[in-house]
Amino acid sequence: MIGDVVGDPGLDILERRLPALIKENSADFVVVNGENAAAGFGLTAPLLKKIFNAGADVVTSGNHIWEKRDFWPTLEAEPRVLRPMNYPGSTIEPTVGRGFIQLEKPSPEGQVSWLVINLQGREFMTPIDCPFKTFDTFEASQNQDKKPLILVDFHAESSREKESLAYHLDGRVSVIAGTHTHIQTADERILPKGTAYITDLGMTGVLDGIIGMDTKICLDRVKSQVLYRMEAAIPESDKSTAVQGIIAEIDAETRKAVSVRRIN
Repeated sequence: MIGDVVGDPGLDILERRLPALIKENSADFVVVNGENAAAGFGLTAPLLKKIFNAGADVVTSGNHIWEKRDFWPTLEAEPRVLRPMNYPGSTIEPTVGRGFIQLEKPSPEGQVSWLVINLQGREFMTPIDCPFKTFDTFEASQNQDKKPLILVDFHAESSREKESLAYHLDGRVSVIAGTHTHIQTADERILPKGTAYITDLGMTGVLDGIIGMDTKICLDRVKSQVLYRMEAAIPESDKSTAVQGIIAEIDAETRKAVSVRRIN
């Protein structure tokens, strides 16, 4: 699972490094958060294609997925790109897109069923529907005979909320990984009931900026409290960009995580 791709520098390093990472680690399934790929805000159809071509099986997102209105038809038509499941929508106009996808993919152990779920937090963010209740309702609606490997991208600001959902889902999903803050945390671990967890995957982009964005603009925003439009940082060298995330090993029979480690 790969952290938020930020702007053109993030796309560039993803295209150059992800295929090798997949090969080096014999990765069977890849999830990439792409909500910041379009100059730091949102996603476009051509950029989505680049992420898929780099090796992503599913692209997740978060609150910025709505930034590019002309992307909404793609969000609706392409099932492999997700928006958070717990957006409420309405009876008049249901929310564009979908919050989960289940895919069958071959592996050395045979055909494996993968279920990817995208959720968004509420603490310090727009208070949308409850991610805890949304997952519980979704789980109750599923065919219990089918037991996929479940991967959750929880796009949230609060570390407390992320850990809380992780313990709520422990043993019910194979992996839950936080996104959104762009700061990779050092708490990757396997929870008591067998779920792999990390509070934040980090980001794929320029490490010398501030959360992958231009340092000067971010400082001006913070010091003046004027909401200047942020822009993706420009890398000073190849060494200033990175792909960040985790690699988790899952037992296909028990659906529990065997190991998890950070990549940077």
